[in-house]
Amino acid sequence: MSFIDKIIKIVISLLILSISIASCEQKNNKIEIANQYYSILNNSDYSKIPTLLIDSLITKEIEYKKTFSQEEYIELLKWVSVFEAEYKVLEIEEENGIIKTKVLQKDKRILFLHESPIITNQIIRFKNNKITSIEIVKYVAFNDTIFIKNRTKLLNWIDKNHPELKGFLHDQTEQGALKYLKAINLYKEAN
Repeated sequence: MSFIDKIIKIVISLLILSISIASCEQKNNKIEIANQYYSILNNSDYSKIPTLLIDSLITKEIEYKKTFSQEEYIELLKWVSVFEAEYKVLEIEEENGIIKTKVLQKDKRILFLHESPIITNQIIRFKNNKITSIEIVKYVAFNDTIFIKNRTKLLNWIDKNHPELKGFLHDQTEQGALKYLKAINLYKEAN
């Protein structure tokens, strides 16, 4: 083997090593971005959202799909934060450029309606190391019978006893969440 052949072999080996390291760093970077996202949700620190998300975010929950601007998504997160949401990443892995997570979520609304935390499998997709979509692909722990029963009891009780709070269920603004929480608290006090 000539000196030039040895140099070429070393250069090719270094190139392969560099590509492998860059690939690992990109995988770890996406996992880190996903973990940062859940940390932002837990801390209600929405000023950091623009560093993690592209200009618009697609959310999908089984078959329901919606596109949010960053501002609209931040408003939705403010709604969630009123209920003091907590997210715990139970599993996280990178596969084929996407992040797959199993996430436990609980908050005052969920614990009232569902009576226990909800666990979901989620997929997070990226473009240029920014989150483009977050999709709930499966409810691992969710009892829709309990959820619907408790929601129906709450709505019927509010209609009868506090009609001024009607409409809170579909108002996903911070003010809507405050009405929702007030409805839950009034119901709990009376029952």
